[in-house]
Parts: sequence; structure tokens; C-alpha cells
Amino acid sequence: MPATIQVILQQDVPNVGTSGELVKVRPGFARNYLLPRQLAVPATVAQVHRVEHEKAVALAKAEKLKKESRELAEKLNALDIKIARAVGEDDKLFGSVTAKEIHAAVEAQGVKFDRKKLVLGEPLKALGQVQVPVKLLTDVVATLKVEVVKK
Repeated sequence: MPATIQVILQQDVPNVGTSGELVKVRPGFARNYLLPRQLAVPATVAQVHRVEHEKAVALAKAEKLKKESRELAEKLNALDIKIARAVGEDDKLFGSVTAKEIHAAVEAQGVKFDRKKLVLGEPLKALGQVQVPVKLLTDVVATLKVEVVKK
């Protein structure tokens, strides 16, 4: 009886490995835990090739997404957003400018992106220009110039 067998994980398994990884485990662990719960499949030649193909497809998708995100970041960096608000004494804003309003102003200029990517700690409550980061991917961040002006 072999001391270990190879399986390909279908899902992340704590202390064993991540999804798509080829790992060596004890035969009883594979037979009694991983295979019945469909957490892994036996490492046949066909399965290894399937996993390699899926990784290649995922890598190509990730590259395409990164390229699109960089193009969107260039568009966002070029924008200057002006939002007019009513002010009271001492140039105090009535209310504040939220991420939703900034997102609407950007989309009005024809650039579409997910509002959840806008990193605005708290709503803008003063007149002036602010740099608002837009985190498109972990390594692609655009900076949006937002200016709050008097109405």
C-alpha cells in the first residue's frame, strides 16, 4: 500500500492546499474525507491536463481584466469632477458630498465603473479639491480629482 497518493483539490482545504493544487495525502484521508465530500479528485493524467488548462484560461482572463482596468484608470485620472453645492455662512456646506454623488458625476461624463471601488472614507463636508482614490484592482489604483464648489 502506498504511503501517499496524489489528488487535485477542487476547493481550498485548510492545512492541505488551495483549489487546483496537486497534493500528496494519505490514502485513507483521500478515500474517507476528500473524495466523498468532492473536495478533491484523483490525480489522473486527464485531470492534471484539465487543471493546467483551467489555470491558463484564468491567467488569460486576469491579464485581460488588468489591461481593461489600466485603461479605465487612465480615463479616471484624466477627469476633473466639479460638484456644486449650496453653502451657508463661512462657506459651510449644507449636507455633504457622498460616494454615490461622485459616482453619478463621473458616469454623467461617460465613464462607467463600480461605485464600490471608490475609496471615500467619509463624505466630503468642505469646499475645495480632493483626490479620491478608486481601487480598480489590488495593484491598479486611479486618482479622481473632485472639486466641491459654491452653487
